[in-house]
Amino acid sequence: MNALWLELYKLRRKRLALMIALFLAVELAWAYMSLSMSIARNPDNAGWPAALLLVASMNRLFLPILSAVIVSRICDMEHKGQTWKLLMAASVRRSRIYAAKYAAACLLLASAVALQTAGIAAIGLASGFREAVPLMLLIRLAAGTLLTTAAVVALQQWVSLAVKNQAFSLALGMLGSFVGLTAMLFPAPVRLWFIWSYYMDLSPVTYGYASGALSYAHNEFGFQLPLLALAMGAAAYIAGCVHVSRQEI
Repeated sequence: MNALWLELYKLRRKRLALMIALFLAVELAWAYMSLSMSIARNPDNAGWPAALLLVASMNRLFLPILSAVIVSRICDMEHKGQTWKLLMAASVRRSRIYAAKYAAACLLLASAVALQTAGIAAIGLASGFREAVPLMLLIRLAAGTLLTTAAVVALQQWVSLAVKNQAFSLALGMLGSFVGLTAMLFPAPVRLWFIWSYYMDLSPVTYGYASGALSYAHNEFGFQLPLLALAMGAAAYIAGCVHVSRQEI
């Protein structure tokens, strides 16, 4: 907890809260405008499934980049300030520092997901949806988004700490956004190996076809996909922690 507090304390002048707010504002404003145009063209889209699926789809673009930026800002200070040697001079293991940085990044992104969930509810109310706010669907969307983001953060932190040039970490975030946006075109067995596609795969709502028309349906994916996402995140975290702990300063 002390290491986590110190990581958050070092971020006090990084303006990450402002960055998160700007990302969410752009994403939710884009989602609201897209949903409004979709309802104007097809009034049948005036429902919570459309809003949930739209935000889940946009998460593939925004959250990988936001994760890359946050993780890069958390890890970059150690590279620029040459503080790794100072940290290693203290009686603190590298694995503990690695865990504190990971927890700090996940905590910041968890707050972003919580704000996004509230924003989805606000979009639905502003759009005049007749149904009540679907709390269980919102919770499932937030849980799937958090699980996917945690795995993405593990991969991003590995790259950010292993490579001093943070351009590689940011490039990985942009590559993740591209893969996430195009993952639906991949065959299902191939798509499962790209963690960025799980923003859509773990969404509680998916597309369906009935009588040749596009419709919305509940996405029943069971426990296999969440466990696979958890395993991928754990593998990236363990590999990154071992690599950084053995890396020469």
